[in-house]
Formats: sequence, C-alpha cells, structure tokens
Amino acid sequence: MTEREIRILAIESSCDETAAAVVVNGRDVRSNVISSQIALHTLYGGVVPEIASRKHIEKINQVITQALEEAGMRLEEMDAIGVTYGPGLVGALLVGVAEAKAISYAKGIPLVGVHHIEGHICANYIENRELEPPFLCLVVSGGHTHLVRVSDYGTYEVLGRTRDDAAGEAFDKVARAIGLGYPGGPKIEMAAREGNPHAVEFPRAKIADAPYDFSFSGLKSAVLNYLNGCRQKGIPIVQADIAASFQKAVTDVLVENARRAVREFGMERFAIAGGVASNGALREGMREMCRSEGVAFYSPSPVFCTDNAAMIGVAAYYDFRNGKRDGLDLNAVPNLKLGAR
Repeated sequence: MTEREIRILAIESSCDETAAAVVVNGRDVRSNVISSQIALHTLYGGVVPEIASRKHIEKINQVITQALEEAGMRLEEMDAIGVTYGPGLVGALLVGVAEAKAISYAKGIPLVGVHHIEGHICANYIENRELEPPFLCLVVSGGHTHLVRVSDYGTYEVLGRTRDDAAGEAFDKVARAIGLGYPGGPKIEMAAREGNPHAVEFPRAKIADAPYDFSFSGLKSAVLNYLNGCRQKGIPIVQADIAASFQKAVTDVLVENARRAVREFGMERFAIAGGVASNGALREGMREMCRSEGVAFYSPSPVFCTDNAAMIGVAAYYDFRNGKRDGLDLNAVPNLKLGAR
C-alpha cells in the first residue's frame, strides 16, 4: 500500500438496507454490497423498525465479509472504519455502530462516524471525479428534503428543509392512497409515464419567511381530498393521471427552490442526491433548470442514490482526512442535524 492510499471500510444500516463497501482515496469504490429488505417490508406497506433491526443483525457480518472479498482486501489493511451514526431508525443505526466499534476495538483501526445526509451528498463524488466544492446540493429521500450549500469537504450550510413530510415520504403516502402500494417512489414514477401531468392541478406550497424550505403535507392532503371527492361524486379515478400530476407538483417545487438558490448564491455547480434523486422526472427537471441557468449538473447513478455504504466510505474518507476520529463512546443519533458533531 502506498503512503497516499487511504482505505476505508464503510458500514450503512440507517433504515432498511444493510450495506458495506471498501472505498480507496475517497473516489475509488472497490466494492459496494447492499442487502435490501424491500421485499420483506412490502408485506407491511412500509418499513417496520423492529424487523429492520433484526434483519440488520442477521446480515451485517455477511455484507462486510463480501465487501472485503470483492475488494480483495483484509480488515487489517483498512485505515479507518466509517459508519453511519445518524440520522435514521435508532435500532437500525445501533447495529451498524456496534459492529463498527467492535471492529475498531478488535483491530485497532480508527473509527469515523458519518452523517447519513453527508453520505448522500458525497455520493456525487464517486462518478464525477471533477466535482469539488463549492456547490449546491438538493438531498431528497424518504426521510429528508434538504437544500444544502457545500462550501468545502465536510462543511455544509442547510439553506432549506422540509417543514413536514419529506418528498419521499409524500411519494409513499400518495402511492398507498391511490392503490399502488410500497415502495411508492418507483411505482408512482412508473404509473406517471402513462398519465397526464396536467390532469389535476395540485397545489405548490411556498413558505413566505423561508424561501428555500419545503412543505409537502398540504399536497398530500390535496391528493387525498381529490380522491375522496371523486369517490363521493362517482368520478372515475385514473391512477396514472393522479400519479403524473402529483409527481409534477413535487418536481416543480423542488426545481423552483433550487433555481432560486442557484441565482442567489451564484453557484456554478448543482447536484442532487438521495433516493428520490433517482426519479427520472426530477432528474430531467433539474437538468433542464441547470441548462437554462448555465450551471453544471451532477447526479449519482440510481444505485448510489438509494442507501449504500460506498457513499458513507467517501464521506468517511474526507472526514478522516480532515482529522475526524471518534471514540468507542460513539452512539446512534436518530435525529442528528447536518453539521453537528
């Protein structure tokens, strides 16, 4: 191993994916193993925290072993262990944190706790080798909707966040309401391809005193009220049209807030991240916004949008390079704020 090569074993278990990866020098992903629980939680219409935690315990040693094997490396060759310690489901986070601390203690390898949202932002570095701070990033997932100014590696300013439902949460709830089931994001996107995005004009929320904040609970309620009205009046419910109209309402809000931030802060680079960032309509909307504003657009491949350990390894590398180390008192923080230590 050369002196400049830093090898990170990364662990992610914040929700319903048990994942491990080996990342070298922050941008070279040697392995990225994900054990998804989607099929299991689909039976219940959403993630059941207790079941997620138990499944993480079953799978975590397996994914770590596989990640090391695929990378052709041993634990002893790792320079640090990066692990998600928040935000997320507390039981799920604890499995990963306990595993990382055990490895750190047993092998004498430095431990680096990683913020989950920071991981999503850093996913953009994997395939975009030229991307460096400063830039703006919109993080959209099942639990989070954040508009973030990335000033430097590890330095973040949250410009706006959701006041209620995250975008992905709204997708799941609306999908359930129109009979598409779980997981909502991919199913709404698929249904929307056959629908008319202008069939129903759902509201786009704006918050007067916080121009970069988001709110999706009113939109969700508008969809539910529309469905109830159709049932009461005997009007046929066209799944595809509702899906397309809802998706357009979400995308319009996200794109316009992003456009406003790009103009105000004069940024030359804009990125998206998180599970909802794999949505084709959102990606195209953001790409077109960046094109019209003369801004470079970045987005991770879908596999790096959903929860994965490669992104945690990237974030851990930059934190490690910046001198961050955590002790064996590292604990899961389910409501961890971005920028907190």
